[in-house]
Amino acid sequence: MKILKNYIYNVGYNLLTIILPIFTMPYVTGILSPKSIGINTATNATITYFLLAGSLGINIYGSREIAANRDDQKKNSQIFWEIEFLQFITITISVGCFIVFLSFQKQYQNYLLIQSVALIAGLFDISWFFMGLEDFKKTVLRNFMVKIGSAILIFTLIKDKNDLGLYIAILSFSQLVGNVTMWPYLRKLVDFPEIKNLRIFRHLRPAISLFIPQVAIMIYLTVNKTMIWKIDSVTASGFYDYTDKIIKITLAVVTSLGVVLLPRMTNLFSKNEHEEIERYLKYSATAMLCISIAITMGIAAVGQTFVNCFFKPAYHEIGILMIIEAPVVVLIAMSNLIGRQFLIPTRRNKKFTLSVTYGAISNIILNVPAIMLWGVRGAMAATVVAEFVITYYQIMVYRKTMSVRKLFEGSWKYLVAAVIMFIPTFYLSNQLESGYRNYRNLLIEIMVGMVIYITANIILRTPAVKIFREFVQNNLKNKIRGK
Repeated sequence: MKILKNYIYNVGYNLLTIILPIFTMPYVTGILSPKSIGINTATNATITYFLLAGSLGINIYGSREIAANRDDQKKNSQIFWEIEFLQFITITISVGCFIVFLSFQKQYQNYLLIQSVALIAGLFDISWFFMGLEDFKKTVLRNFMVKIGSAILIFTLIKDKNDLGLYIAILSFSQLVGNVTMWPYLRKLVDFPEIKNLRIFRHLRPAISLFIPQVAIMIYLTVNKTMIWKIDSVTASGFYDYTDKIIKITLAVVTSLGVVLLPRMTNLFSKNEHEEIERYLKYSATAMLCISIAITMGIAAVGQTFVNCFFKPAYHEIGILMIIEAPVVVLIAMSNLIGRQFLIPTRRNKKFTLSVTYGAISNIILNVPAIMLWGVRGAMAATVVAEFVITYYQIMVYRKTMSVRKLFEGSWKYLVAAVIMFIPTFYLSNQLESGYRNYRNLLIEIMVGMVIYITANIILRTPAVKIFREFVQNNLKNKIRGK
């Protein structure tokens, strides 16, 4: 039940991060000039690099270590302070590097300075601690309040085209305030440290090992856009970027489960409860496959209608690219399942890093001939192949310890249900009139697809339906006993 609640918290927050910009961005773009929006994007990206470098892999590593030792408050307290002091040192070094960079970077210096508040906010980020304790409620509610508060400030204070600095300040200081407000919760959870007993730098190497995959992913996504720009065109690069962002938004519903289960799996591994690990992985695979296969086929069915609704005719290509990239949803769901919920919790960092590295290398190698032959569509196909390489390698590692057959048992039924859903939904998409901001028909197509998919799952008696039925029955029994 706790996992379900944490999953709902995470999905709810991810949906908020998707929905809020729908309201704030039209308002902001209506006041600030396109150049101002570009300045914010460019300066924010610069700060993100420094923050990423300073944070290392501490978010994932920290939550894993806290989860492994959460039953021992004294040991957990020591680990918390060691990791927090390490984070303080690495981000302080990053701030120093940023100051040096700023002395050479004269363009947009004032805006970069305001953006740097996000770096200071990183010093106080302890969300990883609460994730390790599986207390997602505090972090999600904090983030929720910060997002809502910053949105209110944007609507209240941003009134003039010269308010770019104020806009950046609202976003940056909201992060700082959000991170600082988490510290009072530590009073009952963490003891004060004995400085002489702290071994701060023992955490550096394992944190870096989890940082490398993040860098590899960032590099290969950046290289993709650059190669498309150089070999094809800058317009094609923009199409790729927009398509990838849309696909990654849909993934938030699936990958939230990986964030929630990482600390639970780590704790079970520390207790050598391998049967429980396999049971949770089976439940997770059931949920993730059921959702991700539906999303993949749904994108293929209504992708063009979606593009017609949200983009003008000049962006028609994005609809085709969405169909090509759609399989990535299933592949990333599976690599999230095995990578985040098995390899990282069981301390197979090297295998996790290798999987991402192989994917990045294969993507870059395939890009040149693919882009030369098929342009941006070829690049998108290369991305799908790269994600397949990552997932395939991780499955090969998984099968040495656990049963792959048990993990994916009954998964073919989701594919059958998705195909049954796809055919009438795709037909409906071609029959209904679609156009710019014609949301009604898109909503009809999505609702029809959902009803057909759920009905097909019930008829086929998929593992997801069986687990849901058991969950409802157990809850009813518990309520009856409680009475």
